Amino acid sequence: MLLMWRLGLGKWINISPQVGGRILVLIHTGRKTSFRRLTPLNYAVINGDFYCTAGFGEQADWYRNLLADPRVEVWEPHGCWVGLAEDVSDSPQRIPLLRQVLIASGFAARLFGINPHKLSDEELHQLTDYYRLVRIRPVQSLREPKGPGDLVWVWPIAALIVLILCIRHRR
Repeated sequence: MLLMWRLGLGKWINISPQVGGRILVLIHTGRKTSFRRLTPLNYAVINGDFYCTAGFGEQADWYRNLLADPRVEVWEPHGCWVGLAEDVSDSPQRIPLLRQVLIASGFAARLFGINPHKLSDEELHQLTDYYRLVRIRPVQSLREPKGPGDLVWVWPIAALIVLILCIRHRR
């Protein structure tokens, strides 16, 4: 997934959100290493904020990294920006927000046995009680992101190699 974003295919990955889901890349700082970490996540945009869920709960490394340092960078189909992340799992709106994230995840929620279209609020709460809900608020747009599309130069070279191989093969 990360390679596809770096090859400039981020918009194409998100072309059919009903099937593949809406996917962004979250860049966060490792809490132990201080290294830059990249994590693809499903998301939903609600009132201008981006919501993601840690489906494996509090043990997800990216989630624990956000708790240690909430400053993040986000690559999404319409741009790149810096944001602040916060856990909103205790919000009274948790279930409706989580439902939107799960709907936006395409097949991923169903893969784990969750159909957000058919479950009642109580059933959804029982199945996702340990999920963590994260809100990311955009703070600043990035004009020169260090990431999406940085490998787009591969396409012309690959096309040239294929063309040369085809010409050689015809001879």
